[in-house]
Amino acid sequence: MALGRFGKCCRSLLHDPCKGVFLGILQPGWIESCAGAKRHLLSEDVIKLQDFQQRKLAVAHLGSKGEVVIFSCPKRNYIQLFNEKLQRNELILRDELKLLLHLCQSADDLAIARDAIYRYHTENRNMEHGEFKFGPLFMRLCYELGLEEIAAATLTDMRMRGFFNDTTSFNIALDMLFTKDLYEEALEVLRTMRKQDVPYNKDTMTLATGTCYKLNTSDSYKICIALIEEEQTKGILIPRHGYCFAVALALRQNDTEKAQSFYSQIMNTDNRICQNLKIVLLAMSGAVKDAISTMSAVLLPKGPFFVKKLEFSQEVVNLLRLQCEGGPYMAEVEQIVTRLKQAGQVTQQTIDGMLCHTPTGKRKIWPILEQRKISRRTLRPLQSTLLSE
Repeated sequence: MALGRFGKCCRSLLHDPCKGVFLGILQPGWIESCAGAKRHLLSEDVIKLQDFQQRKLAVAHLGSKGEVVIFSCPKRNYIQLFNEKLQRNELILRDELKLLLHLCQSADDLAIARDAIYRYHTENRNMEHGEFKFGPLFMRLCYELGLEEIAAATLTDMRMRGFFNDTTSFNIALDMLFTKDLYEEALEVLRTMRKQDVPYNKDTMTLATGTCYKLNTSDSYKICIALIEEEQTKGILIPRHGYCFAVALALRQNDTEKAQSFYSQIMNTDNRICQNLKIVLLAMSGAVKDAISTMSAVLLPKGPFFVKKLEFSQEVVNLLRLQCEGGPYMAEVEQIVTRLKQAGQVTQQTIDGMLCHTPTGKRKIWPILEQRKISRRTLRPLQSTLLSE
């Protein structure tokens, strides 16, 4: 099974600084080293760090809002008193723990909170925690404080099995680890998810394939293939971003056949990263003529500046030049590259930079005017929103 292969590979993975050259055929700088891009793979819609910070501000003013506060004291004293409560082995209530997690401001505070969730889980191991999930809350606190290693260690601690029973907690931790280049730790988190039967979703697959791509080892490549094939067997839809990572990793492992297989499964390839990967795939497969045709197809005539143009990375251009050097298509390639540059369709952004981007997430649509049910003029019910004043 893929899980067995996955576990075996996780244990045998060694850190690889990831060479700056791509398969040894390109100049240094092609697809940046693992330490290159440090951007998040999840959007704010998933991380919800801003929402968490806003709630923390609100909780800090609970007293002034008339809310119930467990201890009528400043937040600093509350954390100290909570620590004393832990030392006395007193029962921890759900609302007390929620308040504590919203008041933590430092690594020392988080240490107390971590002890608290261990105690709370021990006391409530055989009970349902209700609809409220503490896992994402604790992970967002770790995210805010930059304590990703503590987050990973807590997630993978078998004593906490069942406490982090949601996919979101693991995804937030994976995003933290990815951003800090802690890829082996991220694989251990993925393995823990599988052991604890926490389901993967599309965000998990993007993070998993991205982690394997960054490691760029034969073992991580096997893990990537096993994960994709297993999820496909379950009928799970692999996101385009995940496939792009898989294609890039297959190319880095000089497996153009597998890269083509992954690429053919992408539903919509009409975006910048897919088109750049397509040129790399065609160039490495020796299909220079097809690569030229693809570039020519996206060449736009001079038009308004606000019209979005598809761009090719300078690294991709360099690869194509290298592959056709001394061949019959050399002049044609130079001609199309010159035209692309004149049209502003060659960018210095690397493939790695395109892959490791922070998605924008869903846009919030704000209503221009609040809908009214009663007319201000006649004080009668409005028959249609189209008739609203």
